Amino acid sequence: MEENKVVDPQSSAGADEGVKVPAKFKALVDQIESMSVLELHELVKLLEEKFGVSAQAVVVAGGAGAGAGEVAEEKDSFTAIITSAGEQKVQVIKAIKEALGLGLKEAKDLTDAAPATLKEGLKKDEAEALKKAIEDAGGKVELK
Repeated sequence: MEENKVVDPQSSAGADEGVKVPAKFKALVDQIESMSVLELHELVKLLEEKFGVSAQAVVVAGGAGAGAGEVAEEKDSFTAIITSAGEQKVQVIKAIKEALGLGLKEAKDLTDAAPATLKEGLKKDEAEALKKAIEDAGGKVELK
C-alpha cells in the first residue's frame, strides 16, 4: 500500500500529510477530517457492524516452533509478584522497602500478604533487578 502514496505539498494538515487524496474521495476525507472523536468512534462502530469487520489490530501468532520462552522474551511489561517471604522475612521486608521506596509498614504488609503484586508495568531489566534483590534477601518472586 505504501507504493500508492504520492507526496503532495498542497495536502491538508494532519497525520497523513503528504498523502494525495484521489478526487473521488476528497469530499469524504474532508468530511471525516472535520469530525469529532466521538463522531469518528460512532462511524467506526457503524462500519464494523455493517460490514462485520473489526478495527482492532490483528495479533499474528508465532510460527509452529514458537515456545513459551520466546513469548516471555517479547514482553515489554512485567508484573513482580512476591510468592513467599522465606525464612528471612525481616531481610525481605528491608529489600522490598528499599527497592520500591515504601515505608516499613507498607513493605511488611506486602510481605505478609504473599502472594501479592509488588509492582506492575516494569521493564524487563527493572523486573529482574527487583526479583534478584528480593531473592538475594531470601524471598521468592515470580515475574509475569
